[in-house]
Amino acid sequence: MSSTPKIKSKKPINGAEALIQCLENFGVEYIWGLSGGAAIPIFDALVGSKIKLILVRHEQGATHIADGYARATGRPGVVLVTSGPGATNTVTGIMTAHMDSVPMIVLTGQTISPMLGKDAFQEADIFGITMPIVKHSYLVRNTNDIPRVVKEAFYITNTGRPGPVLIDLPKDVTSGSFIGSTLDPDMDLPGYKVSGKGRLSDIKKIAKLFTESKRPLLLIGHGAVLSRAGNAIKRLAYKLNSPVTNTLLGKGEFPETDPLSLGMLGMHGTAYANKALTRCDLICSIGSRWDDRINGNPQKFCIGAKKIHIDIDPAEMGKIIQPDASCVGDARFIVEELIKYVKPCDTRDWLKELDGYRQQYPLKFTQEGGLTAQYVLHALQEITQGNAIITTDVGQHQMWSAQFNLSIKGQNWLSSGGAGTMGFGFPAAIGAQFGRPKDLVIAVVGDGGFQMTFYELSTVYNNKLPVKVLIIDNKYLGMVRQWQELFFDNRLSGVDLEGNPDFVKLAEAYKIKGIHIGDVQECHAKLKEAIEFNGPVVIHAEVIKEDNVFPMIPAGKSAYEMIIEPPSKDKKLEKPTGST
Repeated sequence: MSSTPKIKSKKPINGAEALIQCLENFGVEYIWGLSGGAAIPIFDALVGSKIKLILVRHEQGATHIADGYARATGRPGVVLVTSGPGATNTVTGIMTAHMDSVPMIVLTGQTISPMLGKDAFQEADIFGITMPIVKHSYLVRNTNDIPRVVKEAFYITNTGRPGPVLIDLPKDVTSGSFIGSTLDPDMDLPGYKVSGKGRLSDIKKIAKLFTESKRPLLLIGHGAVLSRAGNAIKRLAYKLNSPVTNTLLGKGEFPETDPLSLGMLGMHGTAYANKALTRCDLICSIGSRWDDRINGNPQKFCIGAKKIHIDIDPAEMGKIIQPDASCVGDARFIVEELIKYVKPCDTRDWLKELDGYRQQYPLKFTQEGGLTAQYVLHALQEITQGNAIITTDVGQHQMWSAQFNLSIKGQNWLSSGGAGTMGFGFPAAIGAQFGRPKDLVIAVVGDGGFQMTFYELSTVYNNKLPVKVLIIDNKYLGMVRQWQELFFDNRLSGVDLEGNPDFVKLAEAYKIKGIHIGDVQECHAKLKEAIEFNGPVVIHAEVIKEDNVFPMIPAGKSAYEMIIEPPSKDKKLEKPTGST
């Protein structure tokens, strides 16, 4: 934002024009949206603006695109929709951003102020509906409040623990005359405090625990990615000579190709990362909330180990795990300070032990019986060498991609974590491509999730985005089918996707190149052809139907109860206590 933002012209402007000028002053590049009656004044004000309006095909697609843009760039994504169903269609995307702490501004048109609460046409209380899933929200009642609200929204969304902010704008407010004197009013948020660099006493206490450790383990979460803490974490890991593991959303902030990296831990993490959980004498979480996908049973999590928690959100301290030491603040600042006080640990025996687990329990797959998802994703890794932005939906393909597509940069792995949103991966890739147009962007999606948001192929075509979409098609809702096989006596219900479309023809219907992969022999060549093509491509990989993701820690269980390989047919598994 400029130091003294001015109103563009001396002529009177309305609320919508003031809104767009404020967004311009904050450097907004794109708005993703879908028009409607209550938002017409705002769409009208965008005509001639420096901001590029991207017309999407569905409001959920707009939110996921904005989300992908924000994750890939660190800048808030901005969404504009109309009232009623237009606003409620954003709920899934807002929840996804909220669960994963993603900065996003959602602008919703609303019925005129006198009709609020009277069931007017296309009226929905989006302020109330979204209250549990936003970081903050506004219902603007006065046109002159718009600059203050926008300024506060941008500050709130991207400071501290990021999250979505909703601004609900009645039509009479956006079409009413703006008579304010400035677009840069004073901001007063007495109830909002942003955590700083952490208390030095807390940092020194953490450093002391490291000096007593022989088997330390660094756990990297999404908060480390958001704070861009990678370089500091690398220096800390090298100084300590400590192994490093990461959550699903922490992938890449410490390069997964580094010899100290154990890869992802948790429900479908590597066996050796989960073995490290059972054997470490200290675990230090940097920007992770100890969620149920890495900690199914808090009473059996890292038994006997000291627990350290570094996080910007004080509400996370002690919420699931009671730490032996903690520090509230920005992960990068805290780690940079911590490096000054830690000393190298004697981890030679510890690293040797973990290398033994790597050799004993490697990730593996078979090439027999047909094309497998693991083979396709392993081939993708060989071609890209981690030099691509990978987005995913949710399910088996997501876990296989997390296992085999090693990430070397935190902003190169975009996946729906907390919400587990099917349909996220493809539009998120669109947002990432908008934000980083020179980078290779690949959406790895399932045949189920892709069919929830594939209509945004129009957005790809109209904006000439070279996004690659890799569909892992096993004709099942695969993760649910896996649970039904393992825990419900293979009673398959509601998971069969026979009748999928011909995805190549579907792509071609949107004037986009389609490529089919059906066997091992053609896999590498077809993937390479798609990646080298100068434009968007939909790659339809038909893989074997019934395959399961291992290793696996059943929901509600601990790493001590990890299933490394498929159980024998006659072995009955206890039903999990958590969700898929």
